[in-house]
Parts: sequence; structure tokens; C-alpha cells
Amino acid sequence: MATSADHNSSGSVSPGMMKYKRRRFSEIPDEFGGNYSPYKHYNAFFRRKERSLWPAMRISMDRCLFGLILVAFFSTLVLAKSALMNTLHDFKSERVLIQVIQQTVVERNNNNMALESTKTKFQNRNIWTKISSDKYYQCINRSRAERRDDSSTNGYLMVHANGGLNQMKTGISDMVAIAKIMNATLVLPSLDHKSYWTDPSDFKDVFNWRHFMEVLKEDISIVESLPPELEAVNHIQMAPVSWSKASYYRGEIAPLFKEYRVIKFTRTNARLVNNGLAMSIQRLRCRAMYQALAFSDRIVELGNILVERLKNMNSPYVALHLRYEKDMLSFTGCSYNLTEAEDEELRRLRYKTQHWKEKEINSTERRLNGVCPMTPREVAVFLEAMGFPFDTNIYIVAGDIYGQNGIKELRAKYPNVITHYDLATEEELEPFRKCQNQLAALDNIIALESDVFVYTYDGNMAKAVKGQREFEGFRKTICPDKWNFVRLIDQYDKGLISWESFKSKIKSLHEDRMGAPHLRTIADSPRMEESFYANPYPGCICDKSKDLPISYRANRRRTW
Repeated sequence: MATSADHNSSGSVSPGMMKYKRRRFSEIPDEFGGNYSPYKHYNAFFRRKERSLWPAMRISMDRCLFGLILVAFFSTLVLAKSALMNTLHDFKSERVLIQVIQQTVVERNNNNMALESTKTKFQNRNIWTKISSDKYYQCINRSRAERRDDSSTNGYLMVHANGGLNQMKTGISDMVAIAKIMNATLVLPSLDHKSYWTDPSDFKDVFNWRHFMEVLKEDISIVESLPPELEAVNHIQMAPVSWSKASYYRGEIAPLFKEYRVIKFTRTNARLVNNGLAMSIQRLRCRAMYQALAFSDRIVELGNILVERLKNMNSPYVALHLRYEKDMLSFTGCSYNLTEAEDEELRRLRYKTQHWKEKEINSTERRLNGVCPMTPREVAVFLEAMGFPFDTNIYIVAGDIYGQNGIKELRAKYPNVITHYDLATEEELEPFRKCQNQLAALDNIIALESDVFVYTYDGNMAKAVKGQREFEGFRKTICPDKWNFVRLIDQYDKGLISWESFKSKIKSLHEDRMGAPHLRTIADSPRMEESFYANPYPGCICDKSKDLPISYRANRRRTW
């Protein structure tokens, strides 16, 4: 009988024990002449034992199967619950997702609006941004060799400055250079009192005369008036030839001092060429124009106050030289957009003014040639096409706008149109009311300090202000291409082109007309050349990247 050690704890025999017993019993001798083997009896024993254990094993297996079924059931419940929770979560997530999408759409719309606003601000900022000119600088200082070293003089030069304020300024600057060329003593100029404005102002009323003499004392000799002993001396009066070179004054005018101690020039406008002069003379012209000819203290004081008031409006401002005034329209014969009665009034004024030589003028032809001042309505359309916002502050640096509609068509689109009458009090303007040149000086100061200067007629003020803005760092100045503009606006008014096409063409035309540095153009005829005072580069503006004076002989005339 097997011992308990022959079985494991569950009542079954281990394989190792079975192998051991088989080997042991096989070694016992058989009484019938062979070995005795009880193995077959042992196997039968185990078969009986296995049959006795099978019910217990079945019960154990059933229990395991039942357990597995329970595990599967509960697993199914867990999975079903999980699936249900996931479904609920997905449903909730879908609602959240819809809300997120809706919020994203709202935020995207808001961002688009913000982006459009940013684009508009960026575009507007580009309108006001000054042209880059870091490599350029003012170069008007006199060298030691250019300084006046003695008090000797060939004679006295008296000059009568004709025209408006800026024409007189450029003429006087030329006279300073001519006095230097002829080694003459300059008497403080007299100003024109008989022009269209009949302004009674004298030199000392408009300019700081002491400052004028101080700045130029090392260049030429300047006196307030003729010495008493020369007042009764016979002197010669003449109008120098226009656009003359230095050789003309040295060779033909200066020798007259030997016979006449005093020479008086009756006109000062355009008496010196733009180009072909020594650089020392060009620098002297700029010292006279931009440094010596400062306005009188009371003009500068009020001008600075008005500029400060404009700056305190917390937005940039445009100085608009809208030369749509009665005298200019009469002189040019431009009557586009005016009534027949207004056209007739301008014609009578033109015939009445003797020194206006041209009488019969074809207004339509003049306009198509681009030589007429732009109308207030044309200016409004131009500014809009260029991208100026409708709330832009626009200061008018000109006199009264002519015509029954006046400035209404400009104000209809740009309501923030300002003149010195709006900006200053009556008490502040009272000393200047009958002095158009002094009022023009106020406008000159405001134009120089503006964020953008726009001029619609290439007259003396436009040239003078443009040139000084370039001299002071190429401040943004827009010169409308009127020849192309009138054709485009006529096409637009007739419905031949869309607003978008019109606007695109206007912007494209004026990409290079913003006051960026460019060499002064020359031409075969001095009258056709670009004005020295409208563009003092070269002569008074130099390029840091170049050691030698800039050569511009190859820069032939181009459209500007």
C-alpha cells in the first residue's frame, strides 16, 4: 500500500515517484525463473485512483468554468458601462466641441477685424513715414579760404525783391551770391509793395535783419542803408539777364562799379543759373536761404504756437498748398470747374495786370498739359486715392480759395480742413491781417513742420518749402503728377475705369514722388532745369558714402 509520502497533497502520484518505484520493483527476481514485476498491478492501482479523483476534478473544473463565466459577465458589464460612459462623454465632448468651434469662429472674426484694423493702421503709418535718408547730410559750412578777409568792396549793390514771399526769398539768396561774385557790399533789400497783394511790409517786418547780417558777415559785407555821401550820387538801375552765369556778373556787371558806385537791380527773381556754379557759391546760396533769412521774432513766435496747437491734436497733419486762388487762376488762365461769370472775372483781371504778358489762354489745353492748379474736388479725390484717412487734419497753406463752391468739395470728404483763421485767435492775427507776406511766413513755418507737405501747383512757395524740407532731412513731400492725374480722373468720372483701378494707378504713379533723395536734374535750357531751391542736392546736401563731390553731369533731365 502506498505511503502518504508517495502522493502529493492532492492525492495524486508525482511523476518522479512513479519513475522511482518502477525502477525499484523491476530489480526484484521472479520466482518462475525471471524478475518479478509488480508494475502492472501498480498501474491498475493508479487507474483506480484516477477514477476515484475524477469527480473532484470535474467539480473543480466546473467551479473554474463558472468563475470564468462570472468574470466574463462582470467584464461585459464593466465594458458596457465604460461604453455607455464613453458615449455620454462623447456626447458631452461634442457639445463642448461645438462650443469651441463657435468660440473659435468668433475669435477668428475678431482677429480678422483686428488684422484689418492693423492693416489700415499700417497703411496709414506708411503714408506718414518719412523717407529714409540716413546717409545724407547738410554740407554748407564755409572753408577758411571762402571767408571774407578784408573790408574792401567794389561798390554797393541795391536790390528790389519782386513777387511774393518765397519768390523774394529765393531772389534775395541769389543776390547774396551775386554780391559775393562781384565783391560788392549788399544793402538790405527792399520788398515789393505793388504786387497783387500790395503788401506794405518791409524787409525788417518780415525777416530778422540782424540775424541776416550776422550769419553772412564772413561771406559778404552788408549794410542797413547806403552811406549818406552816396545817397545823392548817380547810380544805375537795371534788371539783370535771367538765368545768368557767374561770368556774366564778373565780366559785364562788376566793371560798372568803376563808373557807378551804386548799382540797383529792379528785379531779383531767377537772376542766377541753377547749375554750373562753384560749389562755394552754391553753399552760400543755401546759407542765405536756410539760415540767414529767418523770419522776424513775432512771426516765429506765433508760427511756433500754431504748430504746437496742430501737434496737440494728437494726430499727424498734412500741409496742403492748394494754390486755387484768384490771382493764380487768372495768371494761368485755368477756369476748369468754374462758372462762366467767374471765368470772365479772371479774364478781366489778366488783361488788367500789365506784367502778365499772356492774355488769351485755352483753359482746357492748359489743364491737360498738367500746368493748372488742382481743384478742391480733385485734391480730395487724390488724397483719398493715396490712402489718407478722412479724419486727417489738413492745414491750408494758401490764401482764400476762389469760386462759389470754394473749399466745400474738399471739406465734404475731409471735414478737418484748417486755416490760420481757424487756428489762431482774432487778436493774434490782427497785426498780420493786411500783410499777406507775413501771413505767408506763418504758413511757411507750419508747412515746414508738417508731417506731409502736398502741393498742387509748382509755384514759388512749393519750390521753396520742398527744397527746405529736403535740406532738413527729406521730410515727406508729395508732388502730384497732374499730367497723368487729370486723364485718370476724367476716365473715372466717365465710368471708364473702376475706383480700385483708379486708386491703384494713382499710388503706382506716385511711388517715386514722395520727396526721396535724387540728384537735381539738368537740361539743355536753364529755364527747363529743376530749381536749385526746390532741390539743393547736390550743392548743399552730400552723400556720406562718397568722399568726393557728387558728379551729376550724366544725370540728364527726367520726369519728376
